[in-house]
Amino acid sequence: MNSEQKKHFSPRGFPQAVVSLCRWQKVALVFGVMSFLCVGFFYWRLELLWTNLFLTVFYFLSMLYRVFIMGVALKNPNEITIPEEQLSVLPECFSVWPKYLILLPMYDEGAVLPDLIHSLEQLDYPADRLEIRLLIEEDDEKTRAAAALIDMPKQFVVTLIPVSEPRTKPKACNVGILGAEADFLVIYDAEDRPEADQLKKAVHAFAQVPEKVVCIQAKLGYYNAKQNLLTRCFAAEYATWFGLCLPGLDYLRAPIPLGGTSNHFRFQLLKKIGAWDEYNVTEDCDLGLRLFIAGWQTRILESTTWEQACPKLGAWIRQRSRWVKGYIQTYLVHMRDLFGTHRKLGVWNSFQFHLLIGGSFFTQLINPIYWSLTLAWLIWQPKSVEYFYPLPILLMGSACLFVGNFIFLYTSCIACQRRNLSDLVKYCVVLMPFYWLLMSIGAWKGFLQLITRPSHWEKTPHFKEIVTSPDVLFRKNNN
Repeated sequence: MNSEQKKHFSPRGFPQAVVSLCRWQKVALVFGVMSFLCVGFFYWRLELLWTNLFLTVFYFLSMLYRVFIMGVALKNPNEITIPEEQLSVLPECFSVWPKYLILLPMYDEGAVLPDLIHSLEQLDYPADRLEIRLLIEEDDEKTRAAAALIDMPKQFVVTLIPVSEPRTKPKACNVGILGAEADFLVIYDAEDRPEADQLKKAVHAFAQVPEKVVCIQAKLGYYNAKQNLLTRCFAAEYATWFGLCLPGLDYLRAPIPLGGTSNHFRFQLLKKIGAWDEYNVTEDCDLGLRLFIAGWQTRILESTTWEQACPKLGAWIRQRSRWVKGYIQTYLVHMRDLFGTHRKLGVWNSFQFHLLIGGSFFTQLINPIYWSLTLAWLIWQPKSVEYFYPLPILLMGSACLFVGNFIFLYTSCIACQRRNLSDLVKYCVVLMPFYWLLMSIGAWKGFLQLITRPSHWEKTPHFKEIVTSPDVLFRKNNN
């Protein structure tokens, strides 16, 4: 490994997002831009034609791939389901319940800390086999003061995170596992309300899957889904992602971008692969891909952790921009060793990597451009566009705009029905196209911020708790 490569690898040996582009990527980018400008100077019409063709084909394939994995999930349900009566019995492979470590990274969460502790006290798991670490930044005086006022059970431990760069959630998690002894680990966010039996379900799931399954991902849902129009769309998106997309990837044994919370790990194996990339602001996506490349697997568990959907547009866009920025970071980091990554993934999984990780942010970036072009063609049919936007490309673009959007609306409605959110269906039909436009705004913000502040963590504020989902109300009332 040369000195340039060493700069971008952690001491444990995996590539990091400490810089967005390594040297050869910067050279390739500059060369590509200069070549594009030079060719465009002489053959600008032909260049636009081929650029449109490439982008439209990629968009079309990304759309078909999403439809494919959702269809697979509907036809072949593959989530790990643990019967309730099984939870009272210890799996045969264990003599006692395994030690569980829960990490709770937080910053400026003093207001929600009492509710968080109360929620985690409801977990149906032996307290003497549980350690819950509250990862509080050393300079977060409000959260530290709030924690000091609470008489917490002994399984709760405050762990202070030293003030140092980067100021990110994965850095806090890496500090949080130091000196820990556990069999399994799970991360929850400050506003999370996991189902009380989730830890036992995860233990039973690990007991019945092969050793190469190192992560069990629980599903996420929103307890304030019906708070306003934004949270309704957000809930429909989560229902589709965790109810159809991830189960489809699970069935295909494809790389799975982890959720930022409720991913359960075999603790020793997590440490073995180096844990989290401290500079990646979507560390969950990166970790899921690294696990797969290293030969490990992730499975989806039929258990839900309830979160708070961001109800404020400005905060929602900041959160979305961080997610997209992290997806771009992950894609660029794993493209550094271009041939090595593709060799480890194989042809089919490389194809899925480009369409899922690359396609997720790329389609959001070009959505407004190509929706505008397609609509302009259909409404005005300008002759000047005909040369580089001919009929075949138009048909693919129209399929993406109309057929593709209809399919996504349809599957969103199905996902809402499957998650007992049937009253959101009417909002999906009317609002989802506008919601996708908001996603593109967030994507462009994240893309531009990647240039100016690549490791900046856009903190998502948590607002006064409003529970609007009936099944969550039922659980809260019975706790």
